[in-house]
Amino acid sequence: MTEKDVEFETVNYFDQPMDEATLKKLLRSAGLKPHDILRTKDAAYREHVANRDLADEELIRLMVKYPELIQRPIVVRGAKAVLARPVENLRELDL
Repeated sequence: MTEKDVEFETVNYFDQPMDEATLKKLLRSAGLKPHDILRTKDAAYREHVANRDLADEELIRLMVKYPELIQRPIVVRGAKAVLARPVENLRELDL
């Protein structure tokens, strides 16, 4: 985005934690489910998620409590969001 001179704001959700409503809105904007943005190689995943059959609501609560479970970056432009992994996903935002 910097290379394309697109202005953006970085939000570090470790410093500014998300609530459940915000995370749900991000997921809807990106057309993703909680499982789609889980960091499965993180210790928090092994401790709180692995080998458990968790519903979406339970995953969202865990992601809010343990934000390290969330892949990043999630990029928002207008009403649309994408998980920018891989970076080519940014094309969906018409940047």
